[in-house]
Amino acid sequence: MKIVISGFYGLGNTGDEAILEAIIDNLRAELPNPDITVFSLSPEQTAKAHGVKSVYRGWRHDNKGKIRALREADLLISGGGGLLQDAYPTRFLFGPLPYYLLIVFLAKLCGTKVMFFSQGIGPINTKWGKILMRVFGNMADFITVRDEYSKQLLRRLGVTRPETVVTADIVFAFRPKEDEACVESLPLRGDEQLVAVSVRPWFHRRDYYWKIAKALDELIESEDITPVFVPMEGRHDIYASEQVVKQMAHGASCHILGPDFTPNQYLHFISLCRLTIGMRLHSLIFSALAGVPHIGLSYDPKVESLLKRSGMWDYSFRLDDIDAVKLVNNTRYMLRRRESLSRIVRQNAEQMRRDALENIRLLKEKFFRNR
Repeated sequence: MKIVISGFYGLGNTGDEAILEAIIDNLRAELPNPDITVFSLSPEQTAKAHGVKSVYRGWRHDNKGKIRALREADLLISGGGGLLQDAYPTRFLFGPLPYYLLIVFLAKLCGTKVMFFSQGIGPINTKWGKILMRVFGNMADFITVRDEYSKQLLRRLGVTRPETVVTADIVFAFRPKEDEACVESLPLRGDEQLVAVSVRPWFHRRDYYWKIAKALDELIESEDITPVFVPMEGRHDIYASEQVVKQMAHGASCHILGPDFTPNQYLHFISLCRLTIGMRLHSLIFSALAGVPHIGLSYDPKVESLLKRSGMWDYSFRLDDIDAVKLVNNTRYMLRRRESLSRIVRQNAEQMRRDALENIRLLKEKFFRNR
């Protein structure tokens, strides 16, 4: 059986690379010798990292390779993650939304089945984006989405032909491996109270940097925490982390991990932390997987949805509503009740792991039942 996977791969985003690793590992665990090809911006790197075939994902070259892979495939997996959105500019052929939907269209022209896999849909606000979703979304043969919000949004957009099932982000089915690379890279004594921090740039917003900086300063003074910034998307998150540290009185007490660790290495590091304060969705998913209580700073409905499922929404904030004093108080509360909150997170994460594995079970049932 031949499968093509299309997503935001080979661009250094930790969350998307974790998605890819989780998909590949679970396909291999559940299907007999799947022949996997990944569309990637760094095809040689992707092929080496995962032992798969890989084709350049962009339109600039190797379009024949993409067409050949799709013609030979039994199934195109589009996903997972937040591929189908127009938060970034969407024009006729440019932006993430038209790119991924054109890959779907190309697959259907090649006679290949299509599954939207563990997708988080939206936001889709432009007229052009809504038209694209209605036209090309209805070409899919089957859809799984990672939250109820995404399912309802598809219905509002007029994507009604494919059966759509709510599961969970496939990263909840990630298969972790022991790896101390992150913690070994830091000049730590070994007795620190580590708090993972994940921040990202968000368009032209800057106000949340100083709020996080103020809260971390207070927590360093009163709780003796050691903040460690985890850059989930390379230089972009390094920049955001540096902006927070620059505004801190105790910036010297913080560490910023390097940008080139693997998803598994970042996951293992977060598992060693007492708490996570995070913007990036997959920093919070990693925390849930590891049973680490977490405070989310939500810039998107997908983040809020995850926090409600993990049981941590009551301690979290929408980006517009971050309050440094409340952030400090919530962190103190969670540090003092860490063990009981960890049990809640683990219980909820186990349910989401079962839901995540439904993506694979449903794929087998819908496309490879007799194989």
